Amino acid sequence: MKHFFRTVAKVTVPPLLYVLMRIIWFSTSKKFHFISPVGEEQHVCVCWHGELFMSPQAYREIHKKQLASAIISSHFDGSLIAGTLKYLHIRPLRGSTKRGARQVLLQAFKSIKAGEEVLITPDGPRGPRHSMSDGAVGIALKSGLPIFIMNFMAENYWQLKSWDRFVIPKPFSKVDFYLQSISLEGMDFEEAKAFLSERMLEHTILQ
Repeated sequence: MKHFFRTVAKVTVPPLLYVLMRIIWFSTSKKFHFISPVGEEQHVCVCWHGELFMSPQAYREIHKKQLASAIISSHFDGSLIAGTLKYLHIRPLRGSTKRGARQVLLQAFKSIKAGEEVLITPDGPRGPRHSMSDGAVGIALKSGLPIFIMNFMAENYWQLKSWDRFVIPKPFSKVDFYLQSISLEGMDFEEAKAFLSERMLEHTILQ
């Protein structure tokens, strides 16, 4: 019975979630703050797991036609996220940099070689919230690509009691997006992780 309900959810939830995301997107007042220029060059793209409701939409607003894939966990909730992101033309790479890391990283580098941008939530798939896993930094250092950071802060919002404190802006509220491109060139691994974490925490909802 559990398998049946999950199968049904995989079909029905993503389109409903996508419609809800677009309703919120078009009903909010959005302002884009480019902390540093984000050009058309290829990036590794990151946002916090709790910001997945809006950040992929902001990504598509900035990079409308860029080929893209996203590292998404192989868990059931990851299936729902993967199904939803397909509507934004973001191809799922199933796995995580914590579980099945080798396979998903190989997929990521193949995607980059094919010209895609790879989207990652550094604290996904299960947290802790706002922690920095190795994946995004490792891919950026190995590929030599800059990192496109996407954050947002909403004037009025709902916040779920999930581990990631998932944020959903309320309709007709103001949403500020903070976008920046950073380079990790010349940094060692731990220095790069600390630097990326610091920059990602500058413009996010912390409570």
